Amino acid sequence: MFVQATWLVMATEAERISRHPRQRKRKVSRRHCLCCRCPRSRMSCDKRLWSHIDVSRCSPLSNQALAGIIKRQPYSLDLSWTPLAKRQLNCLLTRLPGLRELRVAGLAWSCLSALVSPTLPCLQLLDLRWCEGIKDAQIKDLIMPPDSESSRSRLRNLVTLRLSGLDISESILKLLQRHMTQLERLELSHCKNITDSSVALLAAPGTNTRNNLTELTLAGCGELTDYCLSYMKRLSSLTLLDLRGCRNVSRRACDAFIADLSHITLYCMMEEKLIQRID
Repeated sequence: MFVQATWLVMATEAERISRHPRQRKRKVSRRHCLCCRCPRSRMSCDKRLWSHIDVSRCSPLSNQALAGIIKRQPYSLDLSWTPLAKRQLNCLLTRLPGLRELRVAGLAWSCLSALVSPTLPCLQLLDLRWCEGIKDAQIKDLIMPPDSESSRSRLRNLVTLRLSGLDISESILKLLQRHMTQLERLELSHCKNITDSSVALLAAPGTNTRNNLTELTLAGCGELTDYCLSYMKRLSSLTLLDLRGCRNVSRRACDAFIADLSHITLYCMMEEKLIQRID
């Protein structure tokens, strides 16, 4: 992560120096000289080399780093746990129309409120794990259509949504079902309000989640009991179920879940309470 972020800044600075005649005469570091001479630098803006940019857990991003990210137009961007201002995130979102995967785990709502924008790219993956200050109201602002004239959510194309560690209720799950019809992978680990009735809601007849969910991560949800597995059986496309750390879900109930579905689909226990379908 650090190596990629450092290279991004160096490559951007090297390009700026090489473009401006006055800058060529100034004293530059040996690292910048090596970056300019390196064959990679001549291809440093080739989008094929920068489909995924990971600057997670870095020091605050400079304007040069932001410019470098924008110039390379990534498909996937990881900003998790990196200090970022709202104006910086807004700058990235408005200038990366081809962005499809955004990871912003650990960031604060004061920054992430930039996501509530009609110009948000058509994301397919959004990672909001352990973000600060995000509750029902903030998630609702993200999901609801940007204006009263439109019925389409800005997150309507999401396939993967990660909400681990957030304080959300079942009302948010209903919004997901209504506005995210393509959702296949949902992560709700360590969400304290997730209960058996939450799982029943996801598996309710006529809902998109009942038919489309392939991966459901509920690790560390302490309110779940063995009874939730009776609802899990209704998720017809389920390939991965993570119940690790759910203290009220027993190993015996997981074994019974696998046995009850064995005549339809083969599942196995990869780890304690981690169930995966065998293709």
